Amino acid sequence: MIRCRLLFLQEQTMRRFAFIRWQATLLLLVQVLWIQGGIGHAQSPDRSSLPIPLSPFEGEIGKTYKESTPDWQEPVSAPESAPNVIVILLDDVGFGQTSTFGGLIPTPNLDKLASEGLRYNRFHTTAICGPSRAALLTGRNHHDTGNGFLMEWATGYPNYSTMIQPDTATIGRILKGNGYATWWYGKNHNTPDWETTVAGPFDRWPTGMGFEYFYGFNAGETHQFYPVLFENTVPVEPTETPEEGYHFTTDMVDRAIARMQFSKSVAPEKPFFMYFAPGAMHAPHHVTAEWRDKFKGKFDMGWEKYREIVFQNQLDMGIIPPGTKLTPRPDWVPAWDSLSDEQKQVYTALFENFAGYFAHTDHEVGRLLDAVKELPDADNTLVMYIVGDNGASSEGGPDGTLNEIANLNGLNQSIDDILKNLDKLGGPETEPHYLVGWAWAGNTPFQWVKQVASHLGGSRNPMVISWPAKIQHDAQPRDAFLHLIDVVPTILEVAQIPMPDVVDGVKQKPLAGKSFASSFVDPTFRGRDEQYFEILSNRSMYANGWKANAQHTLPWRQDLAPGNWDDDEWELYNLEDDFSEAHDLAAAEPGKLAELKQRFDQAATEFHIHPLDDRGAARLAIPKPAVPGATPDTKRFTYHVGAIRIAEPAAPPMKNNSWTLQAEITGEGEQTEGVIMGSGEVAAGIVLYVNEGVPVFDYNYFDSHTVVKSDRPLGSGERTIEVDFDYAGGGVGKGATITLKIDGETVGTGKMDATVAGRFGIDTFGIGEDSGQPITNAYTAPFKFTGKIKEVTIDIR
Repeated sequence: MIRCRLLFLQEQTMRRFAFIRWQATLLLLVQVLWIQGGIGHAQSPDRSSLPIPLSPFEGEIGKTYKESTPDWQEPVSAPESAPNVIVILLDDVGFGQTSTFGGLIPTPNLDKLASEGLRYNRFHTTAICGPSRAALLTGRNHHDTGNGFLMEWATGYPNYSTMIQPDTATIGRILKGNGYATWWYGKNHNTPDWETTVAGPFDRWPTGMGFEYFYGFNAGETHQFYPVLFENTVPVEPTETPEEGYHFTTDMVDRAIARMQFSKSVAPEKPFFMYFAPGAMHAPHHVTAEWRDKFKGKFDMGWEKYREIVFQNQLDMGIIPPGTKLTPRPDWVPAWDSLSDEQKQVYTALFENFAGYFAHTDHEVGRLLDAVKELPDADNTLVMYIVGDNGASSEGGPDGTLNEIANLNGLNQSIDDILKNLDKLGGPETEPHYLVGWAWAGNTPFQWVKQVASHLGGSRNPMVISWPAKIQHDAQPRDAFLHLIDVVPTILEVAQIPMPDVVDGVKQKPLAGKSFASSFVDPTFRGRDEQYFEILSNRSMYANGWKANAQHTLPWRQDLAPGNWDDDEWELYNLEDDFSEAHDLAAAEPGKLAELKQRFDQAATEFHIHPLDDRGAARLAIPKPAVPGATPDTKRFTYHVGAIRIAEPAAPPMKNNSWTLQAEITGEGEQTEGVIMGSGEVAAGIVLYVNEGVPVFDYNYFDSHTVVKSDRPLGSGERTIEVDFDYAGGGVGKGATITLKIDGETVGTGKMDATVAGRFGIDTFGIGEDSGQPITNAYTAPFKFTGKIKEVTIDIR
């Protein structure tokens, strides 16, 4: 009897637990459907193909208007209650830098957003900027979008050309075609720079990829005080100077707020999609002394102690799980206590400058977020704030730099060079970047840094999501394994919009990502089962909690191409038990390692990763395609006034070659001044200009200037100014002899032992002015030519 009674109670208890589980499942289903806005996607109109035609005409047409009934056809509208969506993407941020994720740089506005929504601690990028952005915008893996690496390093393979194809339509194009307003602010590193001239084509510009408005720059970075700006497809200049308080991030925010408010004033029911991508925190780290000085002495403890403090913060905040190990200092980072006083002075100053830049960025993004709260539909605005397109960057090299373009060309500045100019830190005449040690510290608790896609220090970035109408705050981070490719399907799900099969007549590649909208209400959502990573031959394979890694290249050695891929040492980690990749299990689990290596090979075939290419700076010197429509293999280039903002690959090939420049001008005596031709920027470049009637040629070799000045004035009337650049040959970056002439007579000569082999930097080629940042501090940009320029001809020999 007692036994029967116990069995009965046990059965009742099991039924009760089963009922509770059923209730919980039902509740979760209801919540997910609530986020999705209904069951399935909106059925009317048919959204499976873009563009969607106007609504059917439902009136009547008779012989005259008297027998007819009008009916206005309407363009497609977004599904009812579709949210506004803002995707904020910072650049070059380490997992352990922001206060929101335990770091020592205060980010109060990011903190505030997190306190209203959710933090994600297992979100992944590709480990480098352009590929990350391609994956984010398309929902496909970066190699499948043509963005296996960066456009400046592009090669002639479809998966490394950086040419996004029509079969991988962006989220901007999909949302625009479904009734959204679509805007892009800031960085665009997804248009090949040989396509960024007035000749186009413009189908790979933001406005050609589905964004109705673009205000930003077409490059991996830009000067924050003298940005290379475009509005849609037209070059524009800042309305203020640095002396008047101009900073690009502030400018971006002002314009984004204005358009957002204007749009909601005239069309409050129309949702918008805003892609907000500042140049921050990518170098150059530009900020005023007011912001930098807030961090004076804050990092004197050094990078090992920084990591210890941040690691403990992350544990206390629940950012990382209990039992996580802090990975040890590697041999490529020196012990802080081993440094000289001069090294410590330089190193802390560079990181204080970065922290000030970050604090400024957080302040400016905070202004944007405050403006969102004033919208009439503020609660129905989904903000996805991705804190970095890769981990903290070590591209400043072993000592840091005030000229990071030199570093990208394989040349590191010495401590003495930096010390001599430390008073200029953060200002318009510098392009600062901190050093390897602070990049390692910024990625606490992980190993490695930006570019090293094999390890989480390169590819794991924080994310914060807020959506007041649908998401309740949870202090515990979501730990689903997610990737940038998952963002597009998530946005489509919450907007109730299907991924179209056909866009503009082109059948689409399937999305590689999957929606994680369920994680908004389900903290147990697990995320992706599998994902590959590869950048510059640093590669990794994740599958069901296990991750195999092969580190190959060094980000601070762009001149290094190690080759010998078969010699790479693979590591193995179980991320379920080892959040920080601290315990290599390759020796203990050879079978699992072999399985993941085989999976990587399969992914390499499926997602078109091959050929592996580990060349760094050498790829900068590879000739890029000519401007579409240009005369193939031409050696003569003729320009007129107004030819500006021409990217280096679209300009004459004046590096590693001999050339002659002839400028047909009309002078006005001593009053004549201004730039005739300029290419480059404060980091490096070449410029021919006239000052007080005297022609001057200046070759800026990473802030070492070879100046050839005419020994006589130009005079008045028609003149021919000629620069003969006789390159030594025998490889790249060799020396040259320079001859300056007026009307055929030599008026000055010069000689240099080395020239720029790869890239002048982040500014552009132009005639009649030095738009953007000045190539030399001998004048104030744009220093427009006051005489007349008939034409400028450049002959490559």
